[in-house]
Amino acid sequence: MGNRKSRGQQRDKPFRDALRMEVAAAQEAGDKRSLRRIARKLLDRAAGGDMSAIKEVADRLDGKVAQAVVGDGKDDPIKLINRIERVIVRHDPENRDGSDIQAPSESGSL
Repeated sequence: MGNRKSRGQQRDKPFRDALRMEVAAAQEAGDKRSLRRIARKLLDRAAGGDMSAIKEVADRLDGKVAQAVVGDGKDDPIKLINRIERVIVRHDPENRDGSDIQAPSESGSL
């Protein structure tokens, strides 16, 4: 089965869980419209010009806007990575100082 968190599953969210339990309890009690009433109120607030409600509706329908990748002001993170290479190293167990590591030739790099 593997680690749920590493496969894109959501982490524990106690507030979300509490809301889901209350919605389930309301539906079991015969109130099948509780979520629709909440959605209607949100839409009414958005239609009235409430910017936080407008943002919430947009985020729910279109997804949140992607965040830009930015650096700390002095280094551009996109420019920091300019070369990725795979190096095959021959290791000699008799040599303990590491001098047997061979640097790749320029002709063999991508």
